[in-house]
Amino acid sequence: MISAVQLSAEVLAVEVPYWGQSLLRVLGGIVAVLLPAGTIVYVFLFKMMSFMQSRLGPMEAGPYGSLQLVAEVGKWLQKEDILPTRADARVFKMAPIVVLVSTFLLVAVVPFGPDAWFTNFEAGVFYALAVSSLSVLGILMAGWASANKYSLLGGLRAAGQLIAYELPMVLAVIGVIIQAETMNLQQIVLAQNTGSIFGFDGLGNPYVLTQFVGFIIFMIAVQAELTQAPFDMPIAESELVSGYMTEYSGFRFLIFFIGEFATAGVFALIASVLFLGGWGIPFAWFGWTDIDSVANWMNLVGPVIMITKMMLVAFIIMWVRFSYPRFREDQLQRFAWKVLIPLSLANIAATSIFKVVM
Repeated sequence: MISAVQLSAEVLAVEVPYWGQSLLRVLGGIVAVLLPAGTIVYVFLFKMMSFMQSRLGPMEAGPYGSLQLVAEVGKWLQKEDILPTRADARVFKMAPIVVLVSTFLLVAVVPFGPDAWFTNFEAGVFYALAVSSLSVLGILMAGWASANKYSLLGGLRAAGQLIAYELPMVLAVIGVIIQAETMNLQQIVLAQNTGSIFGFDGLGNPYVLTQFVGFIIFMIAVQAELTQAPFDMPIAESELVSGYMTEYSGFRFLIFFIGEFATAGVFALIASVLFLGGWGIPFAWFGWTDIDSVANWMNLVGPVIMITKMMLVAFIIMWVRFSYPRFREDQLQRFAWKVLIPLSLANIAATSIFKVVM
């Protein structure tokens, strides 16, 4: 299997050197992270939330407020970059970069088509789950280096929360791995689109049906990993001002803001791959039998399908964010350890039994 860059080179009859391929991958990664982030902010944060609250939202900058995000970015770039006197300057400046870099590392494993991928790891699921936990380091760095008690409390809350909800997320994905018999994300996509449910292949075998419990647990854990309401205790404006971001301003606050919504988009992409069939649609619809018969067409349509599924999952994330009140810290921890983890273990046991029986 060849990469998307190599495929483009063959189509254009141009030989792209290795450094050129690497540059194109980097640019593709930037687009794959920033474009979904901007789309989520405009569609959901600006417009959907306004609609849910019976108001118009931003309307002045561009048609229907479509350039409001550009105006916000320009405003943040002009603000002064303030460094607290007692802060650890080096760690303080590195923290938002660590958070954003973890998002770029995460998108590298997402497949967008039969040949449209950045990397094709055999242990792609393991890589994704491992990299997703790196952002907690950046949050801890921000909380500690700010020399602010509210920031420190926010960082410690984030660490406790992310550690608690990492385990349900990992356990929820194990059911998918058992069904697909692989940790390769590309193979998981193929398993869903070439599979069948009780002999019926009209829908393929999207794991959101057979792993519905795992999907719900995964989405709850994603909500907590993103520190979105009702799991926004690390920020908790009414208690901690703005948590670990309290002392940040200007460009560095902008990086945190971009990282939050970019990570939401990437997690939505991963959920689409694991549970919604990824870039594919059921092969039986067109009489396809293998990946070679769909490669050329799906390399063009696959990214569009992925973005559509990502927006559907992101809608669920944002709808929950705008609809539910914040948990108390004890409720948050109890929910992870006493509800989600036992449920995910039961889901693994049931999946294992049905896998052997069927």
